[in-house]
Amino acid sequence: MPMLILVRHGRSTANTAGVLAGWTPGVALDERGTAQAAALPGRLAGLPLAAAVTSPLQRCRETLAPLLAARPELPLHPEDRIGECHYGDWSGRKLAELADEPLMNIVQQHPSAAAFPGGESMRAMHARAVEAVRDWNARIESEHGADAVYLMCSHGDIIKALVADALGLHLDLFQRISVEPCSVTAIRYTPTRPFLVRLGDTGDFAGLAPREENSGHRGGDAAVGGDAGAP
Repeated sequence: MPMLILVRHGRSTANTAGVLAGWTPGVALDERGTAQAAALPGRLAGLPLAAAVTSPLQRCRETLAPLLAARPELPLHPEDRIGECHYGDWSGRKLAELADEPLMNIVQQHPSAAAFPGGESMRAMHARAVEAVRDWNARIESEHGADAVYLMCSHGDIIKALVADALGLHLDLFQRISVEPCSVTAIRYTPTRPFLVRLGDTGDFAGLAPREENSGHRGGDAAVGGDAGAP
């Protein structure tokens, strides 16, 4: 079965503003995110990609633009099921403000029970993303062979949910996973089990240095939607 390369979109204007973007239109890459996207073709140069699948949101399309320019033969397929979680009434709000909402504790500690007001549940987000990967695995294998490699460009919570699925983790543990902007995660699927072979690889260890909390999450809390990465 295929190897899946998961790329989180580059750093966005919402990331740096500490805003939970969700499906809010017009959220673009910031200057650092644009530079991260420009570096992506070089980072992936050794991979014979069969196809690229993307969330329909602007920040993901902008992340893939340099890669598609470098590989004009690479087919691109939009896929709504790997779009960001539908955060409903939380969309567009400051993460620092949301941290005091009672629901945030459920999102952090028991996400399988969390449902966003006016949006979707994290359980539904997880199910649609996993279903999308299973469907695309079958399609890529059918069209390109069992050893094919393909890419998906998606969002922090989606990628964390897919990693949890690959590791056999309950969704309630997925907040223990972290993926920075424009990080690369690789999962090799087989008929019996997936193998996580890379997780959140940016090639940049600056993100491991201590830094001030500026992304709306506190202490041991996870950054809903994914944090802004290294400064």
